[in-house]
Amino acid sequence: MESKADALASFRPHDLAPVQSALKEIEEKFRAPRTQGGVTAIRHFPAREPRVEPFPASLPPRVMEILKARGFACLYTHQAAAFTLAREGKNLVVVTPTASGKTLCYNLPILSELVENPEARALYLFPTKALSQDQLVELNRWTEQLGDQVRTFTYDGDTPQDARKAIRARGNLVITNPDMLHTGILPHHTKWQRLFENLRYVVIDELHYYRGVLGSHLANVLRRLKRVARFYGSQPQFICTSATIANPQELAARILEEDVELVDDNGAPSAEKYFVFYNPPVVNPQLGIRRSYLNETRRLARTFLSRGLQTIVFANSRLATEILVTYLKEDFSQALIGPEAVRGYRGGYLPLERREIERDLRNGLLRGVVATNALELGIDIGSLDVALLAAYPGTIASTWQRAGRTGRRQGTSAAVLIASSAPLDQFMVQNPEYFFGRSPEHGYVNPDNLLILLNHLKCAAFELPLGEDEKFGSLDLRRLCEHLEETGFLHHTTDGWHWLSESYPADAISLRSVSSDNFVIVDNTSEPRVIGETDFSSALTTLHEKAIYIQNGVQYHVERLDYDDRKAYVHQVDSEYFTDAISYTKIKILETFDSAPAGPAPAEGPTADGGAASQLRPAGGSARSNHGEVQVNTQVVGFKKIKFHTMENVGSGELTLPEQEMHTTAFWLTLPRSLMDELPYNSTERLDGVNGLANALGAIATLLVMCDARDLGTSVGENAELEISEPSVDSRFRGNDDEVSRGDAARRPYVTTAVAKGDGVHISEPFSERPGRRTVVRKIFEPNIYLYDRYPGGVGLSEPLFRMSDSLLEKTRELIADCPCPSGCPSCVGPVGEIGEKGKEVALEILRRMVTGT
Repeated sequence: MESKADALASFRPHDLAPVQSALKEIEEKFRAPRTQGGVTAIRHFPAREPRVEPFPASLPPRVMEILKARGFACLYTHQAAAFTLAREGKNLVVVTPTASGKTLCYNLPILSELVENPEARALYLFPTKALSQDQLVELNRWTEQLGDQVRTFTYDGDTPQDARKAIRARGNLVITNPDMLHTGILPHHTKWQRLFENLRYVVIDELHYYRGVLGSHLANVLRRLKRVARFYGSQPQFICTSATIANPQELAARILEEDVELVDDNGAPSAEKYFVFYNPPVVNPQLGIRRSYLNETRRLARTFLSRGLQTIVFANSRLATEILVTYLKEDFSQALIGPEAVRGYRGGYLPLERREIERDLRNGLLRGVVATNALELGIDIGSLDVALLAAYPGTIASTWQRAGRTGRRQGTSAAVLIASSAPLDQFMVQNPEYFFGRSPEHGYVNPDNLLILLNHLKCAAFELPLGEDEKFGSLDLRRLCEHLEETGFLHHTTDGWHWLSESYPADAISLRSVSSDNFVIVDNTSEPRVIGETDFSSALTTLHEKAIYIQNGVQYHVERLDYDDRKAYVHQVDSEYFTDAISYTKIKILETFDSAPAGPAPAEGPTADGGAASQLRPAGGSARSNHGEVQVNTQVVGFKKIKFHTMENVGSGELTLPEQEMHTTAFWLTLPRSLMDELPYNSTERLDGVNGLANALGAIATLLVMCDARDLGTSVGENAELEISEPSVDSRFRGNDDEVSRGDAARRPYVTTAVAKGDGVHISEPFSERPGRRTVVRKIFEPNIYLYDRYPGGVGLSEPLFRMSDSLLEKTRELIADCPCPSGCPSCVGPVGEIGEKGKEVALEILRRMVTGT
């Protein structure tokens, strides 16, 4: 890998290829210090020659003939290694870059097995229907040449009912997804007897995709799969493929709960590639405001597309995707290629529309596509020239995966990361050595998450009775079954636990989201027609009444959101603005698993009123790190109207949507009253500093635990405490509003009203005094900064953050202190308009006192 200077030196002023020419123009126009903006790094990756091995001797002659007829004279080294391990009966995970021929790593041993034993069965699991369809096209080429020995079918929600029986009876290679395995195959295993009796191989493609909640669900689905297979007398072998992550072997072993061999010696060739980091220029140094990353992405996309380079633009949200599609269609409305040469691609589009876009990309009919991570996985979309990443995707692994969508076959390609103003983006583009010298993130799963495990235990009992000595996860099975018996789901007999309920458990459990419900989008512009669908959580922020919903650059106004029937009714409009939802989050602590001082405890000393500080603060007197279980309540309460192009806020509206409740795990910092009281700022400035500190902590936390920024939520709550100095009553109490209003308030007639705000008690009316008695009441304000798992039950992020809290505080202090802005900006604590003129100063002072104890 060459340095930026070497890469620039490789450019020639004349006779440049289109990709190099465009990069040279960008570099010459925007050459500036890293903190000010422009191109901060260019890395050149030279073309690499292939490393090959001859066909294995155990390869069936018929399979070898077909390979030779298709132009294969040998195998890449990783393909040969995978074939050998698979034929030896080993579980394996293949980890090589995009377009390195991973598909042949599992197709070759499985097709060889089916040729030799047509009664054997194989099950392919892909995370999306698009990948399933893509693989079906490839396998059909083999089927045409192998004849009836290989009978390949897809089995998913789109499979016609009249075809399902034939697939169950005849198919010896079934392509499906974890969701269909969970709801449509395992609960009906008696109909799939021939598959489970002869199940030889299970393929799990894109293993890196299965982390967090989805990976935890998949591990439990595979527990159920192996359990049903044992019942029918088979023990399948697993072949996994993955993009490059830090712990593929560990992740595979955790999900499969079996020993796994690693194949990561990539022998595939690669074409020449450039990787560019671009930071939008600063337009307001005082406020630290940069040019909009969306406008800069638009401008760069125009540069590449106008040179005839086929370009894919990745955005991190559906809204950003549609905004960019709108901009690019405007740019090319009068150009030769026309606006139809650019399209959007994301979840929510109808399946036929997505297949059409994929086909047009492969055929070169589409010159540009703007996509969410829906095109990040290995769908064949042909040979693209340029990938533009509109903002850092959240992980190093995902960044490389998106960059790998270009240059899949031959020729020079480029990937350009355009940073947003978010702290994590700014850290990456200003420290490119961290990105290029760092291994990608770890994949974490928690299959024994109690909520997930209990749900799959219900499904397992529905499928087959649970034995007394059976093992399902690492938790005590008997206690879990006793709990399910008490709640009416199981019945205990001498031979085990049997399903008792009339419900169908798998249908109520989504592997991917909090709710299994999707909202259907109905266009009422003329004749009513369904134009798409979206998941439950996204619907509340994108399909609320008065929202501007955008699909493929077409704007729709949401007339009505039918919450009960899960439908949104829209009509086409031509709007000058789009909408952005405003949500409110409230967190309540349910249980503290562990707690420890965060930094040195402050010395004992008198308070402002002459009292002893130690009497008014928690034991130890210092800021505290905690982790435990919390209840998160979220509600969409309004929306902003943001004008296209200028990004001005041109209006707002209020909403009343149902509140969503979730139990999860969290890490939180409690800032003691002593620390807050000693800060030389007023109460508003202190709160601004706490909010700014929360923003920066959230950014650094994602780096430390190597997770996607969207896996962690950030919120500021309040740990309120009341001190009552009247001698005849308990001198101090804590509680939420239920405890106060039903308990202490009822026993203390001088308490007029006590209500909850955040996660502690506030006084909404003054405390009254008993006649003839003097009562002194003080409210102690102690903010909590929460970093919580965004998934029910948590996926194991809070405990590592608790262990690394000292490093979290120190690195957050470095991030804020090293930022060149004077008073706060989106790259550190947040913009001044949100965190106040002294937000940055106060946040640094809090951290200084916590880290140094002074």
